[in-house]
Amino acid sequence: MFDTRTLMIFYVGALLVNLAPGPDMLFVVARSVAHGATAGAVAVLGIFLGCMVHIAAAALGLSALFKTVPLAYDMVRLSGAAYLICIGLRGLLSRDAVRDRADAIAIPPWVSFRQAFYTNLLNPKVALFFLAFLPQFADPAHGSLALQVLILGLIFDINGCLILLVVAGASGRAGRWLERKGLRAALNRVAGGVFVALGLKLAFDSQQRG
Repeated sequence: MFDTRTLMIFYVGALLVNLAPGPDMLFVVARSVAHGATAGAVAVLGIFLGCMVHIAAAALGLSALFKTVPLAYDMVRLSGAAYLICIGLRGLLSRDAVRDRADAIAIPPWVSFRQAFYTNLLNPKVALFFLAFLPQFADPAHGSLALQVLILGLIFDINGCLILLVVAGASGRAGRWLERKGLRAALNRVAGGVFVALGLKLAFDSQQRG
């Protein structure tokens, strides 16, 4: 379905994109540092599924709606921004963010998964990226374009999530070290600040700048 040269070019391009720090990576770092590598790994699963929804939409041409209907783009963008800011404020205002608590309870895995999934899903820039990037490497002469986009997207998503799992592990170890230094409250404040910053960035990011 794909010639070797095209696949290699795609893989290198995808790897460079996945290695670049972005909202998903910052989300995983914040979750892993504050709540451990397991929370980060569960967040990676949420990101994986969120990306797969965007990839399927790109394969079916549904993501083009964001280009043709700016209101739809803005509604999803602002919903995602509000969701991120809400997560951040909860972290900043929680008791664990105010003072160090030895008995602090880590967030349930389902919460980490859900937050990561919706954060990714409600970012229309992800949809537009896949819509612009993946079809460049699909060729009608090699069969169904939709199937090619799905396969390329799956490769991209798996590769990116493997990188994020490494990030989660490293961030979790860093978080444990900082926690031993009595910085639990600071970790929660930093994590909350990261989510608020991501939300504000998304809120003030226009489609044209993307």
